[in-house]
Amino acid sequence: MNQKILKLEKLLRFHIVCRRLHSWHQRRLRTQQRHGGFSCTYPVWTDQACTLPWHTHMLIGAALSQYRLLVTKKEKRLPNPSLSPVKSKKEVEVWIGMTVEELASAMTKDVDFIYEALLNTTIDIDSLEADTHLDEVWIKEVIKKAGMKLKWSKLKQDKVRENKDAVRRPQADPALLTPRSPVVTIMGHVDHGKTTLLDKLRKTQVAAMEAGGITQHIGAFLVALPSGEKITFLDTPGHAAFSAMRARGAQVTDIVVLVVAADDGVMKQTVESIQHAKDAQVPIVLAINKCDKADADPEKVKKELLAYDVVCEDYGGDVQAVHVSALMGDNLMALAEATIAQAEMLELKADFTGPVEGTVIESFTDKGRGSVTTAIIQRGTLRKGSILVAGKSWAKVRLMFDENGKTINEAYPSMPVGIIGWRDLPSAGDEILEVESEPRAREVVDWRKFEQEEEKNKHDLKIIEEKRKEHQKAHRKVLEKYSSLNWKQRLYVKYLERKEQKSSKPKEKERKDSNVLPIIIKGDVDGSVEAILNLLDTYDASHECELELVHFGLGDISENDVNFAETFHGVIYGFNVDASKAIQQSAAKKGVKIKLHKIIYHFIEDLQEELSSRLPHTVEEHPLGEASVLATFSVTEGKKKVPVAGCRVQKGQLEKQRKFKLIRNGHILWKGSLTSLKHHKDDISVIKTGMDCGLSIDEEKVEFKIGDEIVCYEEKEFPTKTSWDPGF
Repeated sequence: MNQKILKLEKLLRFHIVCRRLHSWHQRRLRTQQRHGGFSCTYPVWTDQACTLPWHTHMLIGAALSQYRLLVTKKEKRLPNPSLSPVKSKKEVEVWIGMTVEELASAMTKDVDFIYEALLNTTIDIDSLEADTHLDEVWIKEVIKKAGMKLKWSKLKQDKVRENKDAVRRPQADPALLTPRSPVVTIMGHVDHGKTTLLDKLRKTQVAAMEAGGITQHIGAFLVALPSGEKITFLDTPGHAAFSAMRARGAQVTDIVVLVVAADDGVMKQTVESIQHAKDAQVPIVLAINKCDKADADPEKVKKELLAYDVVCEDYGGDVQAVHVSALMGDNLMALAEATIAQAEMLELKADFTGPVEGTVIESFTDKGRGSVTTAIIQRGTLRKGSILVAGKSWAKVRLMFDENGKTINEAYPSMPVGIIGWRDLPSAGDEILEVESEPRAREVVDWRKFEQEEEKNKHDLKIIEEKRKEHQKAHRKVLEKYSSLNWKQRLYVKYLERKEQKSSKPKEKERKDSNVLPIIIKGDVDGSVEAILNLLDTYDASHECELELVHFGLGDISENDVNFAETFHGVIYGFNVDASKAIQQSAAKKGVKIKLHKIIYHFIEDLQEELSSRLPHTVEEHPLGEASVLATFSVTEGKKKVPVAGCRVQKGQLEKQRKFKLIRNGHILWKGSLTSLKHHKDDISVIKTGMDCGLSIDEEKVEFKIGDEIVCYEEKEFPTKTSWDPGF
C-alpha cells in the first residue's frame, strides 16, 4: 500500500514540473512576439500535450492528501507485521557432518544449487557427491550465499528406556543356608593325568572316549565317595588352546585340584592354571601324579611351585600336597579326603529355596533334543517347567538329566545338570537366572538385545566419526595438492591417477586373493568354537598371509557352509562334527575343501600347512661349478664385438643351460645366462673340472677381468612355512 502512495506522489510532482515548464514556455513566446514576431519553433501538438486542466491537479493533490491521512491512521490503529518492507530470512536447521543431499533437502533446494554456491570456493567440486559429508565451514558458506539463516540442530534426547533386566537376588540370611557339596575343578598341564584321575574316582572310562586321550570340552560330573560325601568335578581341558575355558571353570568353582606330573614338573599350562585359581580367589589342593614312575621326583615339583607362591604344608604353607598315581589308583581316597577337608574349612553353604541361579558350563546342539546346556546350580532348586534366562536366550525347562544321561526331576546347588528347552543356544559362562513367567523372560531378553544394540550403535558412531575425520583430513591434503594447479592441470593429474589405479587393480586383486585364507569354523559345542576363536586371535603373521574368519557356528557342516566357502574361496574346518556324503560331493563339485579334525593340535597343524601353501616359495641357489677367468679377448659377430672370457673350471662343472653369476672381489656383478660356451672351437653344453673354455654372456656392457670368478648354479624352490606359532 505504501508503494502505491509513493507512485502517486511521484506522479503529482511530474504534473507540477510539467505545469511550470508550460508557464515558462508561454512567457517566452509572448516575449518573442513583442520583440520581433518570431514564429513558434515547436509543433502545435507539443503545446496541446502540455496543456492540462489546473483543477485536475488540485483534485489529485486533495485526494492524495486525504488518502495518506486515512492510511496513516489505519496503520496506527491496526499494526500489521506483514506490511513490513523488510522480509525475514528463512531459517535452515543444519548439523555437523550433513551430506550435500541432506543440506539441499533442508534448504528446499536441489543438489545443483549447493554445487553452484561452492563453485568459486577452494573446495574441489569434482570430488563432491550427493553423499559427501560437508565441513562446518562449507555448510556456513552455502547458507550465507543463499541468504538464509543458519540454525544448528540439537540432538534429540531419546526417551530413556526402563531397565527390564533380571538380576541376582540379595544375599540370603546366613541362618537359613544349608551345607552343600564342593565344586572342584581339575586343572594342570596337558597329559599330566587329569582325566585318568577322574576316571578312577567315578569308575568310568571318559579318557577312552576322548579323541587322542585329550579332553576336548568341559564336562561336569558328580562323584559320590564311599564316605557318603559328594563332590562335583569340573574336568577342564589342559591344552593351551582352551585356556579361556579353564578360566571360566575356575570362576564357578570352590576348590582347584592342581595336577602336576612328578616326572615332568611345572609346565606352561600349570602356571596358567595357578593364575586362574588366584584370579578366582579359590584355594588349591596339589595332586602330584605319576608317583609310580622310576624318575618321579615329588620334592622337585614342590620346590618349583614355590616360585609361583604355591607353598605346600611341608614348607610351612597352607597348600595340601597328595602323592597319587592315577593310572594305578594309588592314594586317590587321600586326595578326596583332602578335598573334603578343604571344603569343610570353607564352610560351603547355599540357599536351596527361591528362584534358581546358576552358570552355563557348556552348550551344544543335539539333533534329537535341540539346544542343550550343562549347568551348575548355585542357588535355589531347579524343577521341570521353570523359566530360565541366560545371556540373550531363555528356556522353559522340558527335561533335565544328570552326567550319565538319566532323567532327574530336581537339581540342587552344586549339582551339575543338563537342561533341555532353550529357545536359542546360550554361551558357555552365561549366568542363569529364573524368572516368574515367559513374558518376563522375553522382556529380559529383549532388554539385553536392546542394550547390546545400543552399545553397538555407540561403537559404530565412534568409528564413523573417526572415519569422517580421516576422510576430511585426506580431502584437505588433496585440496592442498591441487591448490597450485589450474583447472586444466588438475584434470590432467586426476586422469593420470585414475589410469594408474585402473591398471593396478587387477594386480592388487590377484595379490590379495593369493595372500588371504578365508576359513569357516564349525564345532560341536560352544566352548570348543570359543577356544578355537581365541586361538585364532593369537595369529600374528598377517604380513605373510591374511587369515579371514568368514563364519563360525555349531553343528554339522551344511550346504550353506559350502556356499559360503565357494563365495569367499575359503576352507571349511570342522571340529568334532561330520559332513554327510552329499555335502562332501557338493563341496568337491564346487572346489571347496572340507577338513575334519578331532584333535586340537591336528587342527592347528593343518591350518599352518594351509597358510604355508599360500606363501610364495623360497628360492635357494645351489652351485654346480666354479671357474676362474685366465684371459679376456673379444670376437666379432657381424658388426658387433662380443667380449669373451677364457676360463678354467676349478670345481664341479659348467652347464650352458643353467644360471651363471660373475663375482669380482666378493661382489656379484652380473647374473644371467650364457650366449655361448666353447672348448677350443667346438660348441659344447658341459665343461668339467680342469678343462679350459671360452664363454660369453647375455650382457654386453659387462667387461671381464683376469681373476674374476664364474659360478654356475641352479635355483631350487622350497615351500615357505608360516611364522605363526600358537604356542604348542
